[in-house]
Amino acid sequence: MRAAPWKAELAASFTRVEDLLAYLDLPAIELGTARAAAVQFPFLVTRSYAGRMRKGDSADPLLRQVLPVADELAALPGFVADPVGDLQAMAAPGVLHKYNGRVLMIATGACAINCRYCFRRQFPYGESQLGRQRQAQALHYVAENPTVSEVILSGGDPLVLNDDRLGTLVRQISAIGHVKRLRLHTRLPVVLPSRVTASLLELLGGTRLKTVVVIHANHPNEFDGEVSRALAALRGAGIMLLNQTVLLKGVNDRVESLAELSETLFGNGVLPYYLHVLDKISGATHFDLPVSEALALHEALRRQLPGYLVPRLVREEAGRPYKTLL
Repeated sequence: MRAAPWKAELAASFTRVEDLLAYLDLPAIELGTARAAAVQFPFLVTRSYAGRMRKGDSADPLLRQVLPVADELAALPGFVADPVGDLQAMAAPGVLHKYNGRVLMIATGACAINCRYCFRRQFPYGESQLGRQRQAQALHYVAENPTVSEVILSGGDPLVLNDDRLGTLVRQISAIGHVKRLRLHTRLPVVLPSRVTASLLELLGGTRLKTVVVIHANHPNEFDGEVSRALAALRGAGIMLLNQTVLLKGVNDRVESLAELSETLFGNGVLPYYLHVLDKISGATHFDLPVSEALALHEALRRQLPGYLVPRLVREEAGRPYKTLL
């Protein structure tokens, strides 16, 4: 049986730095360092996403998000393996319970793209992602906690799961009477928009749960016609769309970029939700901005945009019962 087109596209992703650089007409400088960094955290980029990068531009904001560099090998104080306290919040196998009323399930460790600033780049997925036994334990935990009204599917990326497996999980969550909402944190509508298929729309739009999809876009250049069509299809299925952005040095640390991103999101029916300062994960030091600069950018954004287009500037801190507003 032939694989679904989105699966074939995912299988054809760039997995070698030199191949992406050749595609972008860029010299293979410091390739040895890039390979060393990719050993620590594998390199993976969809061809759809690469197709939106500017050829010949080593400073392209999309390329910078995915290109392994020497700075990843530096160990700096304050940058750690679990900056947001995921492991201490593990309430059951594959279940993080940080905040009142909602739990997060590590649906899979797989992604369609490996962003170099990922705060779970060192997460022990082999011990924590849902398999058949862990999924049963995770669902039991939710069923036994009537205060839980929302289940968040994250990872990795839950939309990497095939429809059968994802559909089974959604139906099992829906069968728990006190759960009202299903939230999916996903990058796929942006980096692999072909994943938004008719069967996925039926799956997510057909549940009794109120479904929210939180996408992750950091720069307006991440949007093209295919992404817009995928987002329109999700909206057409009655799904609420939000966006989370990470503030990244050299990628989106200009008010013009952030303002254009908010306008682009809203034009696609997506509400700007959070603007995260960088989680201090080992290997991502080169993306970090001082909080003072983040606050100045956010203030400039507030001056330029109506309030509903200004995402909340936040930091996630281990052990806190909510995101910290900055």
